[in-house]
Amino acid sequence: MELCSLLTRKDGAPGIDGVTAADYEVNLETRLLDLLERIKSGRYRAPPVRRVYIPKADRSQRMLGMPTFEDKVAQRAITMVLEAIYEEDFYPCSYGFRPGHSAHQALRNMQNVLWAKRLYWVIDLEIQKYFDSIPHSHLRAFLDQRVTAGVIRRMIDKWLNAGAVEDCLLRRTAKGSPRRGLARPLEHLPAPHAGRMV
Repeated sequence: MELCSLLTRKDGAPGIDGVTAADYEVNLETRLLDLLERIKSGRYRAPPVRRVYIPKADRSQRMLGMPTFEDKVAQRAITMVLEAIYEEDFYPCSYGFRPGHSAHQALRNMQNVLWAKRLYWVIDLEIQKYFDSIPHSHLRAFLDQRVTAGVIRRMIDKWLNAGAVEDCLLRRTAKGSPRRGLARPLEHLPAPHAGRMV
């Protein structure tokens, strides 16, 4: 858990509890041991994210979810386990949200391929509001194919069910995943090979 805490960004906005990374680091070892015990025993309660909106260039708004710092550490731990499971399924040309793979590397690779093959067109596509609308049932079905570990599945279900606080109201939904959550990039994982499980 110490590594998870160390790898978690310290300058992010606090969640609904208002606890910053600096606040959390007071008695860090005790907090992390308690967090690990609550995760293992199933007593961990995923807090709702703090929902905020930021303006986009096209004058629409992007919805963000701000998890608590402790929740970010817990998400980091589960994400690290799942990354190890799914990493072997990625193609070498896959860059999004992978450890050691940056957007700059992807652009350099794409530039080299375009020049080598004398290609002149690049099409950039985006599925609008994908993360705001993906059904939780699809995420669970995807995980069912490879992940059976009770602790991991329980934690993911807790995050999916935690909801978001917006305008002092708790809102729960059966779809969508908040931006800013560390576990969110797991939605980019490749389709698994049949029959392999944790």
